[in-house]
Amino acid sequence: MIERIKKDTNNANDIIFKDIKIKNQTVTLVYSEVLTSGGDISNIILKNIAKIIDEEIPIPDDFFLFFYNSIPSHNVTKVKDYTDLLNKLWNGYTIFIMGDSTCFAMETRATLDRGITSSEGEISVRGPKDSLTENFNKNLGLIRKRVKTHHLWVDSLEIGKQSKTKVGILYMQNIAEKSLVKEINEKLQKINIDGILDCGYLKDYLHEESTIFPTIMTTEKPDLAAMALLEGKIVILCDNSPYSLILPCFFIDLFHTPDDYYQKPINISFIRIIRLLAFLISILIPAYYIAITTHNHDAITTDMLLNFLSQRLTVPFPALVEALLMTISFEILRESDMRMASTMGTAVSILGGLVLGDAAVSAGIISPIMIIVIAISAISGLVFTSIELSSAIRYFRILLMILASLFGIYGIFLGSLFLIIKLSSMHSFHKPYLAPFSPLILSEQEDAFIRINNTSKIKLRNPLLTKKNRVRGRKSK
Repeated sequence: MIERIKKDTNNANDIIFKDIKIKNQTVTLVYSEVLTSGGDISNIILKNIAKIIDEEIPIPDDFFLFFYNSIPSHNVTKVKDYTDLLNKLWNGYTIFIMGDSTCFAMETRATLDRGITSSEGEISVRGPKDSLTENFNKNLGLIRKRVKTHHLWVDSLEIGKQSKTKVGILYMQNIAEKSLVKEINEKLQKINIDGILDCGYLKDYLHEESTIFPTIMTTEKPDLAAMALLEGKIVILCDNSPYSLILPCFFIDLFHTPDDYYQKPINISFIRIIRLLAFLISILIPAYYIAITTHNHDAITTDMLLNFLSQRLTVPFPALVEALLMTISFEILRESDMRMASTMGTAVSILGGLVLGDAAVSAGIISPIMIIVIAISAISGLVFTSIELSSAIRYFRILLMILASLFGIYGIFLGSLFLIIKLSSMHSFHKPYLAPFSPLILSEQEDAFIRINNTSKIKLRNPLLTKKNRVRGRKSK
């Protein structure tokens, strides 16, 4: 068996084989020094084996039971077969081999992930600061710390022929719909791929329809995942990924944040209205400016129109080309700012936003009002942390700009109508995407765009997510 391991691993330098003589028998320890903790091997395994040798403790025939009782460890299991042996070897276990058939594994996994840190992508002002990490067990622990009940069930899968990535489906068995859990399980089990390196890989296999709007929410906040579970949603954790997937996802969920539930309703209602206005401004403002400067001159006052046209006298491009150039320039600037190190990000912003922008206006290539319009639109789009929603806003912004240049305000009306029809026809795991507005659910209007009550006073869960346990706080068997 040892020779077979050496052959299959190509005599890898990180695979250690350590022979230990106990009485007249030889025990071989096999482990990967890059995946295991040297301190655990020395302090837990080798010290206890040395103690067994020094005290001349007799070894019974049941080799596994003897070491199971003699060496303290939280996870000791028998090795089923050779495939299971290799699987445990690559998961940070130390393999005990005696002879050709007797072997078991003891977990000595090294800590190769970063510790629990504050969230970087989803900043919390008043709520918890901790975020998910690349360790599956830690992520599960962060959620169980918040939902302390036996009703929180976890279905574990292993996906990826080569990576063998651990994936967990979390749900409240007394709240979530069993049909939805079954559907997600079936979709994940059908995945046939070499490796899953991040939870984002799973999205392509879970999406029901092709759309640029997110139908699955991605978050690194364990408190948001816990909230979703209590609503009857499903949370998917993936090993080596600091993000979790929440599904189904409604359009209104993209305007909510965990901080909304830690403040007064009147403050949150105002903030949510601001987010809605930011969404509309980001999509409509550039198109409206193009429309009034190219077709619908009578849509604004004469003084304002003359002011806009006087600024564009030296600009050699049509309004649409000018807007597209500014939009593309901003996207390039934002992408470079994201990819650059934090120490260089400020320099990139100053160079792109101030120096090049001022130079473009001075050279007569871009009008000052166009910079203002694109800047307001771009800043409004940055209100949302969802990358997929930001991408959807960008695509519809450009679509409305093109329609506005062709048909004016009528083009904006047609594009807006298309956006509403698109959102109304979408579904997330057979649930209407625009719920609770289409269809109208009166009980959910308490926590839609306007927060009417505190969280503790909202008594009913969304009927689209659960039907068997809609009343919050009711005891379940």
